[in-house]
Amino acid sequence: MSHSVGQVAGFAGVTVRTLHHYDDIGLLTPSERSHTGHRRYSDADLDRLQRILFYRELGFPLDEVAVLLDDPEADQRAHLRRRHELLTARIEKLRRMAEAVEHAMEARRVGINLTPEERFEVFGGKDPEQYADEAERRWGGTGEYAESQRRAARYTKDDWRRIKAEVDGWEERYAALMTAGGPPAGDGAMDLAEEHRRHIDTWYFECSYEMHRCLAQMYVADERFKAYYDSMRPGLAEHLKEAILANAARHTA
Repeated sequence: MSHSVGQVAGFAGVTVRTLHHYDDIGLLTPSERSHTGHRRYSDADLDRLQRILFYRELGFPLDEVAVLLDDPEADQRAHLRRRHELLTARIEKLRRMAEAVEHAMEARRVGINLTPEERFEVFGGKDPEQYADEAERRWGGTGEYAESQRRAARYTKDDWRRIKAEVDGWEERYAALMTAGGPPAGDGAMDLAEEHRRHIDTWYFECSYEMHRCLAQMYVADERFKAYYDSMRPGLAEHLKEAILANAARHTA
C-alpha cells in the first residue's frame, strides 16, 4: 500500500512543503510515483521518515541525519554522544538565561514596600525612589540591582527608619569632619568611608572594595550624585571619593 504526500503529512504531523524539501535534497525520496507523477510513499518510506523525525527532534541537522541513515560506517553512538553534549550545554545556557529573566522579573516586582503614609512618615517630602526607573535602566540586569530590590521588599517601616537614621548620622559626621579640616586620606575620613561601604553591604547588596571604588567615581561623574553629596557640604562628593579610594587601598594593600 502506498500513500499520497498529503496523507503522509497528516500521519507525521509535518507539512507537505517539508516532504517536498526532503525529496529535493535526497533525504526521503518516495518509492513510487502515480501515473500523473505525484509522489507515493511506501511503508518503508514511512519507516525512514519516522527515523528522520526522531533525529530531527534530537536536534540533528539534516546533513547529519542523512549520514546516520545512509552511511554504513557511521557510528550512531558517537553521533548521539556528541548531540547529548551539545544539548547539555544548551540546557545549561538556557538555565542561566531563565535565571537572569527571573531576576529581572523579580526586580520589577519588588521595591520599597510601604504605604504612602508610611513613606511620608519615614522620608518626609523626599521620594526614596525618585531615580528608580533610571536605576533599573542602568543596572537592571545586574545581580547587585536584583539583590537590592529583593532586600528592600522585605524591609519594614522600622527598618527604613533605622536606615534613614544611619544615613542622617553619617552625613552629619562627615560634614563635621570636613568643617574641622579632616583630609580624605586621614583615619577619620577613611573610617567614615568604610562605614559608608558597610551600610551599602548591610542594607542593599554585597559591596566589595572594588565596587566601592566604582561607586566613588560615579559620585563625582554623575551630576545628580555630586549635587546630592555636595548639598551636605560643598566639595563633599570629591572628598568622599578620595576617602573611599584611600580606604579601599588601606584594606586591600
